[in-house]
Amino acid sequence: MYLKKYNLKNKVAVVTGAGKGLGKACAIALAEAGANLVIISRTQKDLNQVSKIVKKLKVKCESFVCDVTDYDQIKSIFNKIPRIDVLINNAGTNFPEHFTKVKRSNMEYMVKINNVAAFNLAQLSTLKMLQTKNRKKIGGSIVNMSSQMGHVGGPIRSVYNMNKHGLEGLTKGMAIDLAKYNIRVNTVCPTFVVTPMTSKFLKNKKFKKETLNNIPLGRFAKMSEIASTVVFLASEAACNVPGHYQSGMVAKIKKL
Repeated sequence: MYLKKYNLKNKVAVVTGAGKGLGKACAIALAEAGANLVIISRTQKDLNQVSKIVKKLKVKCESFVCDVTDYDQIKSIFNKIPRIDVLINNAGTNFPEHFTKVKRSNMEYMVKINNVAAFNLAQLSTLKMLQTKNRKKIGGSIVNMSSQMGHVGGPIRSVYNMNKHGLEGLTKGMAIDLAKYNIRVNTVCPTFVVTPMTSKFLKNKKFKKETLNNIPLGRFAKMSEIASTVVFLASEAACNVPGHYQSGMVAKIKKL
């Protein structure tokens, strides 16, 4: 009986940054739970690979090539989607730089993709969700992909800290505004997960050692572990979990 609440059959889930890494893992996990997908990425080849995997799970999958920082592109795509029940707001990036050496172009782009685009995607998804007349009865879920850096401070990540702290604030505000529509809003805040984006950071042996020392379990999180948390938050199993954050792994980094 309880496991049925994890069933996402007939739900439509939008996943951004779905071509690789966490986005890809989340898309596949949602499909395994029965959700029909709309996947968004900048690279057609990556989308094709994910679509091929997902369609073997006998669910529908529609893909769109898009840069999520382009509001007009995103709005055009959302106008083509007849229904949304779940948004996995995953697209984002990081350019680690010491605060005194942060390039303005990098800072502005990170704000644009990690905050402005995340806001736009969440708002457009919400407006689409509300077009379904019985939304309050069936509910909805928005999961913003955050980070432990949204709760603590970290070296050479001042801009990323700023982005993710902002995303946490957005999530809490959204959760309050959207509760009356039965649309839940949460974040997932893992520590370090090995993905195509983060693997290049691990080539630095000193960084790898220091990062592992800050994780009590002594290992990095797996993408599948984060994806399973996302499925939980997207499902009715999390019907009483609004405005919270789920931590992939606890870090020992102290708050300043």
